[in-house]
Amino acid sequence: MVNLPYGLLRAFLTPFLMVLFRPKVTGLRNVPAMGPVILASNHLSFSDSVFMPLVVPRKVTFLAKSEYFTSPGPKGLLKKLTFIALGQVPVDRSGGRRSEAALITGLKVLSDGNCLGIYPEGTRSPDGRLYKGRTGLVRLALESGAPVVPVAMFDTDKIQPTGKVIPKIMRVKMVFGEPIYFKGDSTNLQVLRDLTDELMRKIQELSGQEYVDIFATRRKAEIDEAE
Repeated sequence: MVNLPYGLLRAFLTPFLMVLFRPKVTGLRNVPAMGPVILASNHLSFSDSVFMPLVVPRKVTFLAKSEYFTSPGPKGLLKKLTFIALGQVPVDRSGGRRSEAALITGLKVLSDGNCLGIYPEGTRSPDGRLYKGRTGLVRLALESGAPVVPVAMFDTDKIQPTGKVIPKIMRVKMVFGEPIYFKGDSTNLQVLRDLTDELMRKIQELSGQEYVDIFATRRKAEIDEAE
């Protein structure tokens, strides 16, 4: 059942999305109509979390960084209310026990038979390339038994580059791949790494992005040091 704020925001935003950004969506039938499922997408822009949920027929819950809910001032309050209305859940993803809490939250979403959206790169790509995936998504899939649908977003980094508030009006494209049913030992770190790499290859096949075998956070740190 869709909550009222989510339903109202979706009803308000969807006509604008369809008219202004004319989304071209392929493979949406690969998203199960019911039951637990994980949507695993590349991450180019903040707007990914707006465009993708608006084309999926069922509600998509994202595990969003807790900082998005704690920004100061009117702008921060607006961002917080928007994330809540979009059904996003704040989690601390800084590592250790805090990341464990995020996994527990994700498992709860899936055990309730809902659709969970995750960016396996963990953060936005700093340069449009596809980066190494974090293993938490695959662990969730193994422990919940939920299928994983790989997703490729296109041109959202051009529509809303990092730091830009007003999006550029141009067509957005999304491709939803066939569901993947992972099998393996969720406590085996090598199994988690191998299956995560397999998932990233699937996303790369859909997106056509160049793959970089390091974490995006490391690349961002290298860019910051060079500036």
